[in-house]
Parts: sequence; structure tokens; C-alpha cells
Amino acid sequence: MKLSLPGNISNKIVRAIAEFNLIEDGDHILVGLSGGKDSSFLLYALAILRKYLSLDFQLSAITIDPGFAVNNNDYLKWLCQELEVPYHIEKTEIASYILSVKEGTPCAKCAHFRRGALVDYMRRNKIKKVAFGHHYDDAVETFLMSILYSGQILSLQPRRYLSDNDIYIIRPLIYIREKYIIENRSLFNYQQIENPCPFEKTTKRAETKNQLKSYTRNKQVFFNLAAAMREGVPVELWPAKPEEELLARRMKELWFGKEAGGS
Repeated sequence: MKLSLPGNISNKIVRAIAEFNLIEDGDHILVGLSGGKDSSFLLYALAILRKYLSLDFQLSAITIDPGFAVNNNDYLKWLCQELEVPYHIEKTEIASYILSVKEGTPCAKCAHFRRGALVDYMRRNKIKKVAFGHHYDDAVETFLMSILYSGQILSLQPRRYLSDNDIYIIRPLIYIREKYIIENRSLFNYQQIENPCPFEKTTKRAETKNQLKSYTRNKQVFFNLAAAMREGVPVELWPAKPEEELLARRMKELWFGKEAGGS
């Protein structure tokens, strides 16, 4: 396999590494390899940068198999072999549990258990950093989802420390638009693996992705949303919500006077 990255893509990845201090000398970076185009591209890009950057770091990959169906991981095995990256498949029984429990959100539960399986593997192998293939579009979608579905303002962090587990999550593709990954799939001979998850197309993320496409026909809207994720931008929010008891007393005073409010 010929290893090459367009300059505009490699520069954006290196910028993210430098700006957010994602990779340091001596790191062992574990790539979460789902089988999708994004994580496959991430592995390919890091394998190239490992050869050319001045940083000295190890690279390995893992696939967490939830057990929804028999997955064909031949492509992922081939890709890791071509890139000379050690590869591990962690088999779990997450699917049987998710399908048997009717209450709650299946995607949230699945993500929780997959994260647990990943952390256990990292602990056993003394690995401190895991890299996910989230890109720029994912970051903006997550930001929008937090507002629409949780009433909070949260962003997908390029580097996040999980203190309970003493590990770091890094996202080196955070400045790469999804369209560039799609345009460059042939570089790593990408072969799409069918996602066996029965909930894949019914998630809030899939819904938000479609909504965002309609919002961002004007490209500036996308970059305005991205800019709003930054600390230091102008923010003018409502005051914090007062306690209900205090608010009720103030309202009573307005209707009946201060004496009534204090009674």
C-alpha cells in the first residue's frame, strides 16, 4: 500500500496535534477501529505521520465487537497488516443485553458498555491514550445535539481526560471535514463493512446530521456553529434559574404586596 496524504489534510491533523497537545513522545496511541471510514482513515493517517513526525510514539488498534452479528473484519485485519499496526478484536456480549432490555435508550447503554470494554483492555495493557475518528462535522453535530436534546451547551473535546479511569481520549481528525475523508477513501482501499446494529438509522445523531445538512447549505452557518464552540467568544445568556420557592415568594409579593410575600 502506498502511504500518502494530501498536504491540506496532513496539515490540519498536525495542527490539531499541536494545538491540543494530542500526542507526545513515548505515547502508545490505541485507535478505536470501528470499521467505518472515519476510524479507518484515522489509522491510515496516524500510521503515515508516525513515519514522518519528529514524535516517537507507538500505534495499535482495537475493535470492540458488541456481538450483534458475525462481523467480517477481514478488511480491518488487512489494513492493520499493511500499516504494520498490531490489531486486537475484543469480543463482548453487549448486543444480547441491549436487545433483551426494553427500558432506556439502547444507544446510550451500548456506548457505555463498549467504553467499559475499551477501558478494561487499556488497563490490562497499560495504555493511556485512545484515539477516536470523530471529525469536524461530528463536533458541530454534537454541539447542536446538546442544545436541541439536552438544553445544555456541550462540545466534543479534542482531548479529554477521564479522571476515573486515568486515560485520555484524543480526536486527531477534529479539523477534518467529512467530505475530505469520503473523497480520499481510495488511499486506504476502504471497504465498507455493513453495520449490524438494528438502531443505526434511528439515532438522534442520524436525525441531527440530516437537520444540519439543511441548515448548512450556506457554508458560513457551519463555521458559525463551529466558532460558537470556542471559549472566549461573546456569550450573553439568561441569568441562572432562581429557586422555585424564592420565585414563588417574589410573585406573591407582586400580587399582594411584601407583607403577603413574607408570610
